Amino acid sequence: MLTYSRRAFAKLSLTALPAVSGLSVLNRLSAAEPPTKPARKPNSKVAGVQLGLNVPYSFADPLMSGDDILKHCVQLNLSAVELRTQPVEVFLGAPADLINPKKSEAADSAATNAEQLRQWRKAVALDRVKEFRKQYETAGVLIEIVKVDGIFKMANAELDYIFALAKALGGRAISTEISHQDEELKRIGQFADQHQLMVGYHGHATTTPAHWERAFSFAKYNGANVDLGHFVAGNNISPVAFIQQYHDRITHVHLKDRKLHDGPNTPFGEGDTPIAEVLRLIRDHQWNIQGTIEFEYKIPDGSNRMAEIARAISYCRAALA
Repeated sequence: MLTYSRRAFAKLSLTALPAVSGLSVLNRLSAAEPPTKPARKPNSKVAGVQLGLNVPYSFADPLMSGDDILKHCVQLNLSAVELRTQPVEVFLGAPADLINPKKSEAADSAATNAEQLRQWRKAVALDRVKEFRKQYETAGVLIEIVKVDGIFKMANAELDYIFALAKALGGRAISTEISHQDEELKRIGQFADQHQLMVGYHGHATTTPAHWERAFSFAKYNGANVDLGHFVAGNNISPVAFIQQYHDRITHVHLKDRKLHDGPNTPFGEGDTPIAEVLRLIRDHQWNIQGTIEFEYKIPDGSNRMAEIARAISYCRAALA
């Protein structure tokens, strides 16, 4: 496990960030400005390991447009993402209030909105998804993982639509929160097998290896999105053995640092999570597992979100160097 002070981490970042953006990122930390746009296409595949970012979640803006997400990723020199469906569906014409309903919404209004969204999905054509995908790929960013919210509540036709949408975007897997209900895991697994597209179930601190093993038993294409920080905080053990055993079932790992015993999120290198060890494991075995940064720790005074994400990327690059 790598452990650095913030001063040492800053020095490391100067050498680990790509030349096109590293100095500009660090020079802007005190001014709280985003990094400048690189002159070349982004490239965050390091030593064979694809580094990515969970978006727009990591930018803390669920309403962020596909254009702005792409712009931020290019600025960060990121060439792959785990992308939620919301910005894609807004691009396709879905009403924003249906895609991102208010949390305070009454139950009857939520049900009405869900039905309206279901009807919209039945009628929408996926032709323009190629346009969305091309924009990203032309800029040098691959949509490898497609994050789907509320998948267990979807009707059969919606599930077929979601799998078709993910494939049209170029995704090699869908990700969603794990369920502890066998019937739900079986049902989604049937669709995953039918469409031959992996579903990586995202675990939290309450998720144990047994939960994923249960999901694996129901379908060939039921997989795991192992959140390294949550795994360490909840299971109080390293995720390395689990990843070694089930690497062919793991779509991507979420990179974040947390302390043991349900401890807090920390800047990369300051917690108990073996981020560097896992990345090297993926590198050394050449597994097709994206290392997806999910930014969650508190932004230090004098810094900003883009600068801290850049530091996290730098940490991962250094681990793989």
